[in-house]
Amino acid sequence: MAQSKASNVDGYLTEVPEERRAVLTKIRQMCREELVGFDEVMAYGMPAYERNGACEIAFASQKQYISFYLMRSDVREAFEERLAGQDMGKGCLRLRRTENIDFDLLRDLLKATAIRLGKIC
Repeated sequence: MAQSKASNVDGYLTEVPEERRAVLTKIRQMCREELVGFDEVMAYGMPAYERNGACEIAFASQKQYISFYLMRSDVREAFEERLAGQDMGKGCLRLRRTENIDFDLLRDLLKATAIRLGKIC
């Protein structure tokens, strides 16, 4: 999916392929539950979660996978062992098969992001 022109996350979710909508909705729900005090916004054409005006988490439906953006280097370092073997770029966890998504890992990353401030890459 190219960058969305949706003005809000509800609009974004109506644009994504139907076979990914439930997974993306679940990721959104987890973000809303764990990222208390964050603002849900659209940034760079995807849902993002900001604290103090800085984006710390985002997700998107890409052509070949779902992207989960973790912009906190301290959280990535703290979870280095659990992220080993995952398809991960500098700040992007690529979720290629929806049936294999480790939602417990995603929730733990969100919790760790929420509990303290850290450097954003």
